[in-house]
Formats: sequence, structure tokens, C-alpha cells
Amino acid sequence: MSKKIAVLAGDGIGPEIVAAAVKLLEHLRQEEGLSLELESALVGGCAYDEYGSPLPQATLDIAKQADAVLLGAVGGPKWESLDIADRPEKGLLGLRSNLGLFANLRPAILYPQLAEASSLKPEVVSGLDIMIVRELTGGIYFGEPRGIRTRKDGLREGFNTLIYNEAEIERIGRVAYDIALKRGKRVCSVDKANVLECTELWRSVMQTIGNQFPEIELSHMYVDNAAMQLVKEPTQFDVMVTTNMFGDILSDAAAMLTGSIGMLPSASLDADGKGMYEPIHGSAPDIVGSNTANPLATILSVAMMMRYSLDLPEIADRIEKAVSDVLDLGLRTPDIMSAGCTAVTTQAMADAVIKQLAL
Repeated sequence: MSKKIAVLAGDGIGPEIVAAAVKLLEHLRQEEGLSLELESALVGGCAYDEYGSPLPQATLDIAKQADAVLLGAVGGPKWESLDIADRPEKGLLGLRSNLGLFANLRPAILYPQLAEASSLKPEVVSGLDIMIVRELTGGIYFGEPRGIRTRKDGLREGFNTLIYNEAEIERIGRVAYDIALKRGKRVCSVDKANVLECTELWRSVMQTIGNQFPEIELSHMYVDNAAMQLVKEPTQFDVMVTTNMFGDILSDAAAMLTGSIGMLPSASLDADGKGMYEPIHGSAPDIVGSNTANPLATILSVAMMMRYSLDLPEIADRIEKAVSDVLDLGLRTPDIMSAGCTAVTTQAMADAVIKQLAL
């Protein structure tokens, strides 16, 4: 049976990096016989410009009918003056909530070829392989009430609500534990239980679930300490599980340990394994049209799609190996460039990956 993939390129460099990934998917379809149907739609700022909404109903319908969603990036300075309800990021949040994508998987893996590109010394990051599991549809990004109001004394104040119920915490916890069973059997739950009652509940529920997984070594860490430990000794971590906001921040910090945020893919999954796959970086408006954006995070997101939603782990392994092989050849986009390597464009990098995949 053919698998349907919704292709949402979005804004900024989104169309450039997604075009590279689509070229890979077309290779898999035409040369290797994968039965794939690709359907494109608008999301983010480009969707607002065309339809007056960052998430048009037509786009949402296509995403709902697909087996997986490939997303580029959303946002940019052009739309920053819009009301918050109309900004491109609302399209992304709307996809996550409407599709029930509660589990965000963000691997932070250091390819040994990029050790010199890391912001830390090679001996500190050597062997880095962390899976950050971020709760994605709850917490302060979605909590109500929220807004900006004027007090009686005339001062304006902004307010947001951090809220989680135990069912939301338990389901993301089980995802983390299941992943850890297939890795190093260690889970670090990150919270701020010393000052936030919401994450005091988080810690309690994580501990209760942990008691059901005696083979898993569970630890708890405050988010400020976790940020410090990521810089001090990142290889101590196997699986990290945390809230929406903490996961957003920590995964971006972990990205720089790998040499470039342009190397990190992500998967956002629902309860049945359907997912949206995207690089964790933004729309990078400063390099739009320069053909220098790194497509590897998007290509690696396709590998995650093959593994988690399309049940094609062998293809996923081959894509990841092809990326490693290309790095072995010394091919680099500007963000991961180092002495003695060869600078290539976005499309040339994608072509090189496809060539290695075909060998």
C-alpha cells in the first residue's frame, strides 16, 4: 500500500532544504521502488500571505490524511509584527495540537567527523549520543489562561499558565522509558521541582512510572543543572525527558555540541506512531536563496520518518550511513566547514547523499 507524505516546506530556507529531502524521497520511489505519494501544502508565513492563516484548513486536512508529514521551517522577520494569533509559529503549534503529536524526539549525535566543529573540546563530546524526549502539546506553550492585560494601576503584565496533568506526564514518560530500553537503559527526567508545583507533580509521576521499569536507571535533575551538565559532561546522558519549554531550550543547547544545529533532525509522534518530521533549526532568513543551507538535518529527519512512521528501519540505517559517508568525503556546508574540507551547496550536499545511498 502506498504511503502518503504531506510536504510542508514553509518559510525561509524551508523550501530549499525540503527540496533536497524530496529529491531523496524521489530517488527512493523511482530507483528503489518505495510506494510513496507526496502532496505539498502551505504552512506558516507563506500560508498567511496566501490565505490569511498560518494553518489553512486545506493544509490541516492534507496533514491529517497523510501517514507522515515532512516540514521545513516557519517564520521570519516579515511576519513578526502580526498579531500573535496570526504568526507563522501558530501554524506549527496548530499542527502539533491538531495531530496529537505529543512526543518530540530530538537526537543529539556527534558524528566523529565533526568533532572539531563542536563548541566544546573533542574529548568532552566524543561519543555523544543523547535522545531528548520533549513533551510537545502541553505545558506553558498551550496552557490557559494566557495573554497581556492592564492592571488597575495602569501597568501592563503578560501571563502564561504552566499546567500538566498526570496522564500527560505518564504518556511522555512511557515513551522515554521505551526508548531507553533500546538504548543505554538510563533516563534523566528534567524538571524544576524545587520551585514549580507543576514539575513537582512531573517528578512524582516520572518516579511512579520508573518503579514499573526496574531495568531502567532513573535520575532526576533540575533544569538549570541539566543545562550546566550538558556543557560540562554531556556524554553522561542517554535519554532525557522533560517538559515542552525545557525541552525546547535544552535540545537547542545540545545541538551546538554536535557541531551545528543544521545537523539535528526531529520526530514528533502521536500515540499510534504517525509523525511530523523536521530539522530543529529555524527559517534562517539571512541565508535564504544563497544555496548554502545545510540539508542534512532534513535528510536525517527523513531517516527518522522511515524508522518511526513507515516501518522501514533498513532504509533509515542506509540514509544515516550515507550522511556519514558524505562527511567522510570531507564535503561541508558553511555551518560545518573546517580546514581541509570541500565547501558544497545545499543541492550538491543532497546529491552527494543520494549518490552514496545508491552505491
